[in-house]
Amino acid sequence: MPVKELRHGYTTGTCAAAAAKAAALLLLTGEASAEICLPLPGGGQVILPVCSAVLEDQSAGCAVRKDSGDDPDVTDGVLVFAEVSRIPTGFTVDGGEGIGRVTKAGLSCPVGSAAINPVPRQMITRSLEEAAGKAGYRGGLAAIISIPGGEALAHRTYNPRLGIEGGLSILGTSGIVEPMSERALIDTIHVEMDVLRAAGVRTLILTPGNYGETFLREKLGFDLGRAVKCSNFVGEALDYAVQLGFAGILLVGHMGKLCKLAGGIMNTHSHVADARMELIGVHAALCGAGREAVAKIMDCLTTDEAVRILEEAGFKDEALRSLTGRVEYHLKARVGKDIPAGAILFSNRYGILGRTALADALCRQIRREERA
Repeated sequence: MPVKELRHGYTTGTCAAAAAKAAALLLLTGEASAEICLPLPGGGQVILPVCSAVLEDQSAGCAVRKDSGDDPDVTDGVLVFAEVSRIPTGFTVDGGEGIGRVTKAGLSCPVGSAAINPVPRQMITRSLEEAAGKAGYRGGLAAIISIPGGEALAHRTYNPRLGIEGGLSILGTSGIVEPMSERALIDTIHVEMDVLRAAGVRTLILTPGNYGETFLREKLGFDLGRAVKCSNFVGEALDYAVQLGFAGILLVGHMGKLCKLAGGIMNTHSHVADARMELIGVHAALCGAGREAVAKIMDCLTTDEAVRILEEAGFKDEALRSLTGRVEYHLKARVGKDIPAGAILFSNRYGILGRTALADALCRQIRREERA
């Protein structure tokens, strides 16, 4: 049976950047745009319709409606507004109504700032710069992003638990929302693996998402054409790789995802299980870390923060080796003894944090296959 192609959507970051560009053009030219063409961080561009345009004496406001495609979430259908005003110099971005504020350290935004992640913030800034250049304007612009009703919607997300209060986050790394319908996504993953196996690929690379793909390309130098993005469905992907008879499997992913495998958690979605700090904490304790260090780890929001505490306590290398060994244990248990399988855990801040025993050999095997 053919797999239905899923419809992609757009992140809140893409919508905010498009709204900001539309508002800036309206402010600087007096002309409202029916649609906005926006370059994407991952390459290519999108054209989004502008749903609202209001020009005031000192500012202009526009809105773009969020479309999550076939991956509906709490923000699907909301209006993302941008209000843009002139300032003497520079380009600034802040959050208004419905955008959360960061109250705890460890996230990608500083404490006290609007919860607008770095890539969306760059996209919005670039949109302001492009509009200014197009209009021949040499001054600065300030954008305020808002989502009416965002504070209420945020209670249906993990924001309160992460220390983001008062609203939603503006998110996105590629600008596109990739479809995550569970059964259809698993079928799509299977099809990608079928194609690689039929093409003669013997050693399979699996990675959960965009961070893993970037790391594979930029740090390990692998061809992404032979890698499959398995999303949160690590167990399903491993099972199917065994079924297809791949000669080896290398799993490469961010610490925040793959550390869950140390607890035998093979669906890494936070809605299924989030035992990251418990797992890191217990391996720290096994290696001799004291109660105070373990308690600090349990309060961390991100694995990078937990690694920092391990480093300060002097147990980083030992605890991560212990945790990676347990990842290997569960990986072997899932795959079986007949197929070599390995994993590489990394973070954007620290680089490679763990390699299972067979990881390096599998990397060499993949490079030989790429040269063949």
